[in-house]
Amino acid sequence: MKYRLLSVDRLFRQWARVAAGVLLTFVAAPSVQGAPVSLVRQSPVNISKAAPGVVLVDFGRVAFGNLLLIPPADATGKITVRFGEDLKDGRVNRHPPGSVRYAQVEATLEGTNSLIVAPPADKRNTTQPAAVLTPPDWGVVLPFRWIEIEGWPGKLRPDQVRRRAAFASHWDDAASAFHCSDEMLNRIWDLCKYSIKATTFAGVYVDGDRERISYEADAYLNQLGQYYTDGGVQMARDTFDRLMAHPTWPTEWAPHMIFMAYADWMETGDTNWLAQRYAELKAKLQMDRVGADGLLTSSDAKIKWGDLVDWPAGERDGFVFTHVDTVENAFHLRALALMAELARALHQNADAAKYSADEQAARDSFQEKLFAPALGLYRDGEGTDHTSLHANLFPLAFGLVPANDRAPVAQWLADRGMACSVYAAQYLLEGLFENDEATKALALITAPDDRSWRHMVESGTTITWEAWDQRYKPNQDWTHAWGAAPANLLPRFVLGVQPLTPGWKRAQIRPHPGSLKSAEGKIPTPLGPVLVRWKNGGTFKLSVTLPPGMSAQVQVPAGEKTTGVQVNGRPVSGHRVGRWWSLDEDVTGTLVIETRQ
Repeated sequence: MKYRLLSVDRLFRQWARVAAGVLLTFVAAPSVQGAPVSLVRQSPVNISKAAPGVVLVDFGRVAFGNLLLIPPADATGKITVRFGEDLKDGRVNRHPPGSVRYAQVEATLEGTNSLIVAPPADKRNTTQPAAVLTPPDWGVVLPFRWIEIEGWPGKLRPDQVRRRAAFASHWDDAASAFHCSDEMLNRIWDLCKYSIKATTFAGVYVDGDRERISYEADAYLNQLGQYYTDGGVQMARDTFDRLMAHPTWPTEWAPHMIFMAYADWMETGDTNWLAQRYAELKAKLQMDRVGADGLLTSSDAKIKWGDLVDWPAGERDGFVFTHVDTVENAFHLRALALMAELARALHQNADAAKYSADEQAARDSFQEKLFAPALGLYRDGEGTDHTSLHANLFPLAFGLVPANDRAPVAQWLADRGMACSVYAAQYLLEGLFENDEATKALALITAPDDRSWRHMVESGTTITWEAWDQRYKPNQDWTHAWGAAPANLLPRFVLGVQPLTPGWKRAQIRPHPGSLKSAEGKIPTPLGPVLVRWKNGGTFKLSVTLPPGMSAQVQVPAGEKTTGVQVNGRPVSGHRVGRWWSLDEDVTGTLVIETRQ
C-alpha cells in the first residue's frame, strides 16, 4: 500500500478546512534536558476497519508522540486505544518483538470536547538521573505508527484524530536533499534522514526508546546525521554537555566526546564554545591507562566491562581481547590527533606539542606491535594472531594505515563484507569511500541480504533499527538513529561535500560515484547551502553552487581516458592524484567542472 505523507503547510490547510476552527499548532516547549522540541499535530494517511467495532488508523511513519481525539458532541462511554509500531495480520501487534513498542489505554468520552490519550509511563526509560525526560505537560510519548480504536461512536472521521508528534522545534526538512540514479539508495536516504529527525524528540540524542539514555557513540553518529540533513548544531551541543555530566562506561565511548567536540569546531568554527569545555575534555584521553610505549592498556576488569569493540557482542567478528588491543588504540590515536588540533585552535601550544608527540610515539608502537607484515593486516592485539574486521576497519578509517598498505587493507575489508554492526558500519564505509572503494561501499549499503539498509527499507520500517535484524539483537528497538549512517555518508562521499577548515570557510568537493550514473543534492552549512549535481559517463561533469564566503578544493574522478579538466568550458590547471583530477586553484560561486578527453 502506498501512503501520501503531507507537509506541515498542507496539513495546516487541510486541518483548518475540516476542523471547524481548531488550528494545527506547534506546541513549543523546551525539553527538560536539552534543545527546544515541539509537538506537531499530524493527520492520518489512512483509516480502515480492522474488525467489528475496531478502526485502524495509520499515520504513515513512526513518530514519538501521543494522540489527540475530538469525539462527537454527544459521545459517551469508554473507548480502548492501542498504540503500535508493528502490524501483524492487519492489526496492531500486541506482542511485538524485543523493545518494539505497544501500549493499550482506556479513555472516557463523556463530557469532553477533546482529549489527549497517552500511554502509561515506562519505568525503564523515565528512571532518573540517567533517562532523559520530555516535558511533563505533554503527557507520555512513545513511538508508534498505527493506533486501533475500539468502541468509537459512529464512523471515525479524519478530522477527529491527530497524532501529536515530537520533533526538534527548528528542524528544516528543506535544508537538505539527495537523489541519485539508484532508486534504492534514494529510499535509504529518505529512511535515514527521517530517522535523524524522528529521534530528536527528547531535545538531546538518546538511544531510541528502550532506555532514553544518551550514549557517546550514538550521539556522534546523530550529530553527523543532523549536520547533513538539517544543519542544526544546538542539539549536539546539549547532548555533549549532558554526556559530560552523565558519561557512560565503554572505553571507546570516551574518545567519541573528542570526536564530537572536533566535529562541532569544524562545523561552526566556534572556539568560544570549545574553550569552555577544553579542560574537561582532556580526561577523555584516558591517559592513566597509557603504558611506557604510548599505547592504551586494558586491565582484566576493563576487558570484561569496558572494552566494547562493537555491539551487540555477536557483531565482533570473533575479535580476541588482549591487554593491548588494536581497536582501543586506534581510538586512542585518533583522539590524540584531534586533541592536538583542538589545542592549536585554542592556542594551547604546549598541549598541542605534547599531544602530537604522544600520538607519534604511540603510532610507531601501534605499527610495530599490532601490524602483521606477512599478512598485510592488523592483529586484534598483542598476543594473538587473529585478524578481525574491526582490527582493520578502525585503523583505516582513522588514517593510521601506512600509505602503501591502505589499498590492500581496504580491498580485504570490502571483500569481507558487513561483518560488523550498524554502528561500526559508519567507520567501515568511511574507510572504504576514502580509499577508492566506493563501488563496494555502495554495494554493502544496498546488499540483498539481512545486513544492509536495503533490508531495513524492504522490511517496511520508517526509522532505522538498533541492529541489522531482530535475530542479531533480539531485544533491539526500531527507533535507533545510530543505524542511520547513510544520512551523513551519502552527502559526504557520494556528493563529496565536507568542510576542510572550521566553519566551512573552505570546503572539499570530491564525489565518489562508484557505479552510479548521476547524483544531486543540497548540503546545509552555516554559510548557506551547497548545491551539487554530477553525471558520470565518458567524462565526469560536476555542477556546483557555493554560498558566499566559501571556497572549495575540487577533485573529480579522472576516468581512464581523460587528459585534463575544464571549468565553465575553459581548460584550467589541474594535476592527477591517483584516480582523481585535482584543480590547482580553489573555486567559488556557481560553476561547471568537467573532465576532458
